[in-house]
Amino acid sequence: MKDFEHLNSQIDWQKVNKLLPVIIQDYKSCEVLMLGFMNEEALRESLRQKKVVFFSRTKKRLWTKGEESGNFLNIVDLTLDCDKDTLLILVNPVGATCHTGAISCFEELSKQADFVFLSRLSRLIDSRKNADAKNSYTAKLFQSGTKRIAQKVGEEGVETALAAVVKDKEELICEAADLMYHLSVLLADANLSFNEIIAKLKERHRSE
Repeated sequence: MKDFEHLNSQIDWQKVNKLLPVIIQDYKSCEVLMLGFMNEEALRESLRQKKVVFFSRTKKRLWTKGEESGNFLNIVDLTLDCDKDTLLILVNPVGATCHTGAISCFEELSKQADFVFLSRLSRLIDSRKNADAKNSYTAKLFQSGTKRIAQKVGEEGVETALAAVVKDKEELICEAADLMYHLSVLLADANLSFNEIIAKLKERHRSE
């Protein structure tokens, strides 16, 4: 976590009229969750609590996001932009961020982004672990056990490779989608997600 004094000294508070715009982004999905404002005290409290604390322009006081709902924004990291007049905070959110119950305050546009969709699909798959198998193919897969799920990944992997060999792009897209879905189920079955896979790719990339 960055030091308050160092971060605070970089901000031109006069330029932003003592209210710094703050963009909140989901660390795992890269989804933009909301925009708020901080004064110096809110910034200090955010760093102290390791939770996002805004200055409410309507209530004229500090406001810890989630103080009523319990949907806190736990800070992972943060940085100023190149002009030092906007703060970006990466968070692990607890529950929905928007007061409407939506995940993001920019829901209609946010959910269209490809990697946001993939992240939300992974969450949905994970939520099916204890669902009724009669109403959900995913729940049925979970109930069939790890061996069957792994078998499906193997089958879809072969079918994806065959589609590539015969250069059938449409079939390759379909089979790759099946493979991604079943791989997501397998990861969820092992209490893992694509974030752990990405972390491993990052580790390997740094070593090259």
